[in-house]
Amino acid sequence: MPSYPTIPLAQTVVRMCEHYEIEHIVICAGSRNAPLTNGFVSQHFFKTYSIVDERAAGFFALGMAQQLKKPVALVCTSGSALLNFYPAVAEAYYSDIPLVVISADRMPHRIDIGDGQTIRQTGVFEPHLEAAALLKPDVIHATDILIENPMQELLPQNANQKEIEEIQQSLQGHNTAEVSRVLEQAIKAQGPVHLNVPMEEPLYGMTDELVPLELSRQVNEKSEQNSVDFESSKKTWHHASKKWVIVGQMPPGLISQKLINLLCQDPSVVVFTETTSNVNHPRVINSIDTLMAPVALTEDGIEDQIAPEILLTFGGMVVSKKIKFFLRKHAPRHHWHVDVKKAYNTYYCLDQHFKTTPQSFLEILYSDSEVLSSKFQSDVLGVYENFKKVGADYLSKLPFSDLSVFKFLSRRLPQGLQIQLANSSSIRYAQLFDWPNNTEFYCNRGTSGIDGSTATAVGAAQINSRPTVLITGDLSFFYDINGLWNEAIPKNFKIILINNQGGGIFRILPGKKDTPEYDRYFETVHQRDAKYVAKTFGIEYSRVRSSWKLKQKFSRFLKRNNKPQLLEIQTPRRQNDTVLLDYFKWMAERKV
Repeated sequence: MPSYPTIPLAQTVVRMCEHYEIEHIVICAGSRNAPLTNGFVSQHFFKTYSIVDERAAGFFALGMAQQLKKPVALVCTSGSALLNFYPAVAEAYYSDIPLVVISADRMPHRIDIGDGQTIRQTGVFEPHLEAAALLKPDVIHATDILIENPMQELLPQNANQKEIEEIQQSLQGHNTAEVSRVLEQAIKAQGPVHLNVPMEEPLYGMTDELVPLELSRQVNEKSEQNSVDFESSKKTWHHASKKWVIVGQMPPGLISQKLINLLCQDPSVVVFTETTSNVNHPRVINSIDTLMAPVALTEDGIEDQIAPEILLTFGGMVVSKKIKFFLRKHAPRHHWHVDVKKAYNTYYCLDQHFKTTPQSFLEILYSDSEVLSSKFQSDVLGVYENFKKVGADYLSKLPFSDLSVFKFLSRRLPQGLQIQLANSSSIRYAQLFDWPNNTEFYCNRGTSGIDGSTATAVGAAQINSRPTVLITGDLSFFYDINGLWNEAIPKNFKIILINNQGGGIFRILPGKKDTPEYDRYFETVHQRDAKYVAKTFGIEYSRVRSSWKLKQKFSRFLKRNNKPQLLEIQTPRRQNDTVLLDYFKWMAERKV
């Protein structure tokens, strides 16, 4: 059977994706994108997925690209379909995840004249893209239709065949170069890009005849450039006796364990991590708020004792608000961020951006240098361990609540999982506990939105060989129901839904709780459960409302892998906030 679209531009895009080894293609239903759909589906090189809901499709593709660290393509029809990709595009932009959005479009002379399913697709994602191209429509496809249209400006009305072929040759050269530029940028910059593809009917023709392409691939590796005298910074580092290292969101293995060990062996350094840092060591502070929350509530000068002179940061977004508040109040003399691409001034004191990898930076930082004698690490860890020990007494007496559920999960989930965390309460509660070794954690922290956690987890499960568990809250789950409208959900995929009947995190924030206005517009109280959602999508469902029921059903939930599983844990809405806030107060008011 013929295997390429007859429309040259569509064929160019398909073949260029293969040339740049963009293997995974997520396709949303439509007619205007038929040439692209047929082209991708007809080539054995591509692995294609069909997802109806464009917003869910965007996050599904994001989840795959998150794991692959390679571009995944998204294909949609013209009109408002494209706009539904935007939440995933924004998340990809801030999380440095490569997505290639390929949108079919109407011909330029059909925009804004009253034709259906047309919008201004040019530049719709521009603030959140690494690159974009408005490709030019072909003139040798549907030429008669084109010439007959009085609105078009692509061809002269009296153009002869030679003129048409010369214009097409110019257009083909332009489109090939633009597609190449955009795809190379997706790979190089590790971020979202957009190809807008205008096409005229007929749309469904296929051929074996190949359009001429000048194929080249020159993706330059990310350069490691330092804008400062590194030796001077290295000297400054090793002369300072009070240093913090904060590791934000990072994929596993970005920093070798050998270098993590070197950092933690430096007695002048305190290393802070979060679950999404994917860094482990016995001497890191991996529950930042267990230190920061009670410190903020004490009045005995601890803040000044633990504040750093130098702050070194790696990775992406940091979950803890409390450590941000602390460092904005107690600004270090220096804040250095290490990243090949960008540096955010999160703590209002950034003065150096080292454009290199954390691995390379630490290799240089700890080469041929004597480690300064200091009690700083032991002093700060002593404060931290004291709070943990006091907190353990409180945790041993917990009533059934969100906090007790996360304590249970951190102790009962097995090693070797990929855990996808939804935003809001789920990601924040997860930071308060030690989790099993050899666990990988991911979360959409680029924009920190609740809109797509489920679809992202399903996408990630396609790529990561580890069993995937999604831990989500009720609003995140119900918001992203269509993330389950997917025929590719693995049988061992599991969802732990913690349902506190609303936006429970809002009860922790300032506001007049338990009023009709607050319940409706902030906490958005509801009485829904996920039983029939699970049934709709062929997922096995169970529900618990107490600690003993959770213990009773959890082992069975873990063992069943014949179909996707959903365990809904319903916690008491009006108690969760008090239990959490009292935990921090308990640690602040008591000492071992």
